[in-house]
Parts: sequence; C-alpha cells; structure tokens
Amino acid sequence: MKASDFDYFLPEDRIAQVPLSDRTQSRLLILHRYSGKMEHRHFYDLVHYLHAGDVLVRNNTRVIPARLFGIKEETGAHVELLLLKQTGGVWECLVGNAKVVKLGTMITFGDGRLQARCIEVRPEGIRLFEMLYEGIFMEILEELGNVPLPPYIHEKLQDKERYQTVYAKIEGSAAAPTAGLHFTEELFDQLQAKGVQIADLTLHVGLGTFRPMGQEDVEDHIMHSEYYSMPQKTADLLNQAKQEKHRIIAVGTTSCRTLEAVAQRFDGHFEACSGNTDIFIYPGYQFRAIDALITNFHLPKSTLIMLVSALAGKDHIMQAYNTAVKMDYRFFSFGDAMFIDNED
Repeated sequence: MKASDFDYFLPEDRIAQVPLSDRTQSRLLILHRYSGKMEHRHFYDLVHYLHAGDVLVRNNTRVIPARLFGIKEETGAHVELLLLKQTGGVWECLVGNAKVVKLGTMITFGDGRLQARCIEVRPEGIRLFEMLYEGIFMEILEELGNVPLPPYIHEKLQDKERYQTVYAKIEGSAAAPTAGLHFTEELFDQLQAKGVQIADLTLHVGLGTFRPMGQEDVEDHIMHSEYYSMPQKTADLLNQAKQEKHRIIAVGTTSCRTLEAVAQRFDGHFEACSGNTDIFIYPGYQFRAIDALITNFHLPKSTLIMLVSALAGKDHIMQAYNTAVKMDYRFFSFGDAMFIDNED
C-alpha cells in the first residue's frame, strides 16, 4: 500500500483560511460507509442523523500557545520552538532552526522570564528542553507563546477561541481536534434532548499533526506517540452502549484513535486509563470501538485520510473527496465536515 494511493487534487483556494462566524453553518457531507451514498447537508442537520442511545465521544483537550520565538544566547540566532509533550519539567519540542541547537544550547524568550536549555538532541528536528522560569509556567506561556495554527493557514486568527472547541478543558495540545470546532453548546443541547449521550476523553494532539508521511510504503510509517486519558464515567457509558447495541460515534480522528487504542488494550472492553498511543489506522484495520465518525477533510497522502479510508473504504473516501472538491467544500482545519454514517 502506497501513500500515493491516497492522493487527490485540491485547488489552493479550497483551503479554508478563517472559521465561519457561526460554527454550525459549515457544510456537512454525509457519507454512508457501506454503500458509499452521499448526502449534502449543513452541520446543524447532524441532529437528524443521531438517535437516542447513541454515545457521542469528544476530545476535551485544549490547545496551548505552544509556538515560542526565542534567541540563542551564544550567537543571537533566532530559534522557533513548538512544544509537543511535557514530562515533568522537560518538554519535547520541534525546533524550526534545529541545526543551531546543540546539547547545552540556551534559548531566551521575551524579556528573559523564560529560558530553555537543550538537554537531549533527537533526530528530525526534535530536542528535549529543560524550562527555566519563576512563577507559573502556563501563565508565562500565555504571555509569550502563540497559537500554533497549521502551516497552510495564512490569515491571522482574530479570535483565538475559534481554534478551540467549546468544550476544550484539559490543556496540553499543540493543535486543535478540528472536527469538534463545528459544535456549539446549543447543538449539544439539541442532541441531548433527543437522547444522545455525550462522553469526554482526552488526547493531546502532538507531532503527527505537523509531520507529513515520510515513506511511500504505508506500512513503514511510524506514528509519533500522544498522551491520552479515559475517565471512568466515559468507560462506563461506552461499555453500556456496547452491551445495549447502541452506536459509538467519535468526534474526530483523535477521539477515534483513543477509543480504538483503549479497545485494543482491553480486548474490546473499556476501562478508565491513561497512557501514550502511537496507533496507526489504515485500510485493513478492524475497528473494535467506533461505529461512525464525524471528521473534517484531511490533507492528501496523510495518515488521517488513511484512517477514514479504513472506516469507509478507500474508493468511497476518494470519491467523496473528489465530489467535495467539485462542489466547493472548504477543506482542512477551518473547513467543512463529513459524517461517516454506518446506516444506509
């Protein structure tokens, strides 16, 4: 299986640069995963496709201002860091000018309230840094950091909260779980009034979002691991849904990957847990957790388009994507959405 099998042509003007003023006004392509039949709706129509007893699982991670611009103390060179993952007081970072950052390099940010010392050099621009500061790190980061919008977005974001879901709660992501950006509290109220249950889990989105697939052979690709957590309440809801044969519907690929990782870990069962997952889902994968998926439109040849192809079939997905291009859907983070439904 080749990465080029998942390529498609996307005119640059189809890449959404700004979010819509009303989150629910995004278009929604309904793709019936078994037949390949398509319908064209708006996101607020989702309420008509979910039923009492369905469990809608969302990722409540919150994006931190993870992009930092600093100065290398020894030379004055400009260095950009993207904070990816924290372990104690140490941060794993993707370095924009990695060749100038060696073991022991000190980088200063802003007025000097924050410094970073390189304590380990890793391949592909990754470095580990010890952060040196006084006070509360997240408060300093809020002052000095920037929201790390994807590189294909060139417009300045006027309202930083538009790159957060309305249910974002647990700080730690370097990118938003963008399928959730279409929801409002009012839409959740409508779904719950219909009997749909809402469950939260956490996966902190990391390097995989920013890295293209480096290999042509899909099976050779190794995913970057990301931290996840599933609370007991969510595990109980999911086990009950399985027992009563109700659907589990993931909001976004991050929720999907977490659900499948936990189902693999506990042999199809769900338990309260946390850990790191590098699960890679591509065609041939047998889903054990989810029945349906709400997702955005993903980059060509990306691991995410492979994931949705595993769920709905590559031919159905490529046909849906080409249809979306022809019908002027908006693509990627601030773009429109797709609901891969398991009902025809």
